[in-house]
Amino acid sequence: MIQNKNIFNKISSGIDWPLIIFIAPVLVFGLITMNSFTGESLLFNHQLIWIGISFIVLFFLSFFDFRFLKRTDVLVSLFLFFSFLLILLFFIGHIAKGAQSWFSFGGFSFQPSDMMKLVVILMLAKYFSRRHVEIENFKHLFISGLYAFIPFLLVFLQPDFGGAIIIFLIWFGMILVSGVSRKHLLVILSILLISFGLLWGFVFKSYQKARIISFINPMSDLQGSGYNVYQSTIAVGSGQVFGKGVGFGTQSRLQFLPEYETDFIFAAFSEEWGFVGVIILFILLGLIVWRILHISTLGTSNFEILYGAGLAIYLMSHFIINIGMNIGLMPVTGITLPFMSYGGSHLLTEFIGIGILMGMSRYKRVAHKDDMRNEFLGI
Repeated sequence: MIQNKNIFNKISSGIDWPLIIFIAPVLVFGLITMNSFTGESLLFNHQLIWIGISFIVLFFLSFFDFRFLKRTDVLVSLFLFFSFLLILLFFIGHIAKGAQSWFSFGGFSFQPSDMMKLVVILMLAKYFSRRHVEIENFKHLFISGLYAFIPFLLVFLQPDFGGAIIIFLIWFGMILVSGVSRKHLLVILSILLISFGLLWGFVFKSYQKARIISFINPMSDLQGSGYNVYQSTIAVGSGQVFGKGVGFGTQSRLQFLPEYETDFIFAAFSEEWGFVGVIILFILLGLIVWRILHISTLGTSNFEILYGAGLAIYLMSHFIINIGMNIGLMPVTGITLPFMSYGGSHLLTEFIGIGILMGMSRYKRVAHKDDMRNEFLGI
C-alpha cells in the first residue's frame, strides 16, 4: 500500500491539478456546444479522441526535465525544423478556407504554425533570460524581432493573418515583460504607424483600402464578409441573461451561424448559456492564465519564468481575439478559442505547452544556486 502511494505521489508530483480542474469545464463546454444541435456529432467524437490524446501527451511531458531546452543548438534545431515545415507548406500544403496552412494525411491534418508559436516562445525566453542585464540595448529589440519576424512572414504568406498576429503578439508581450526599453519600443511602433499612414495616403488603391476597411470592420459589409460576424453578434445578444438552453440556440440550430464548432463556438455557447454562462467561462479562462503565471513564478530561472509568461500571452491572445471577433469588435481571422474550439492541432499544441510548463515545475526546488548564477551571467 505504501509503495503504491509513493508511486502515485511520484506520478502526480509534476501535475498541477488546479490547472487541470480549471481546463476541464472549458473542454466540457466545447463538447456540449458541438453536440447540442446535431445529436450524434462526428466532430464531437473526434474532439473526444483529441482530448484523450492531449491529456496523455501532457502527462507524458510532465515527467521530462526540460532544462535541455536552454541549449542553443536544441532551440535552433527546433526553429529551423518548423521553419522548414512552414516553407514546405507552399509546395505540398493542403488549402482550407483560402489558406495553405495544413499538411493533410487522409483523415488527419496538422498545422505547423501552431507548434511554431511554442518554439517562438522558447526562443524568446532563452534570448531574454540570458540578456536581462543589458536588455535595454536597442539591438536586443531588433534581434528578438528577427526571431519572430521569420515565422511571422512565413505564416502571413500562407496567408494566415490570424496566426501571424498571434506570433507578433507573443513577441510584443514578451518584450514588455522582459524589460526592454519602452522608448525603443515606442520608436518601432511609431515607424510602423507612419509607414502604414504613408502607404494608405500614397500607395494603396481605392479597392485595397476598401478591403482593409472591410477586414477591420466586417460589419460594414453585412451581405459579404460581415455576414458571419453579424450572425455571431445576434447569437451572443439573443442569449440574454440565462441563455436559451442547451440545444435551443436558434442561430446555430437553423444554421444562420456558420462554423459554430470552431471560430464561432463562443457565440453558440453564449446563445445557449447566456450572460451567466459567459461570466463562468471568463472566470475559468482567467483562472487558467493566473495558474500558468503562478507556476511560472516558481521557476528556477528567468528562462522558466519567461516561458510561462509567453505561454500565458499566447493563450490570452487567442482568448481576446476570438471573443472579440465573435462580438464584432475585431476582424475575423480564424483564431480558435483555446480548449473549446474543435481541432486536434491547436488543442494538442496547447496541452504540449502546458505539459512543458509542468515538466519544468518538477525541478523548481532542486536547481543549484550556481546554475541560477550562471544563467544570470550568461555562462
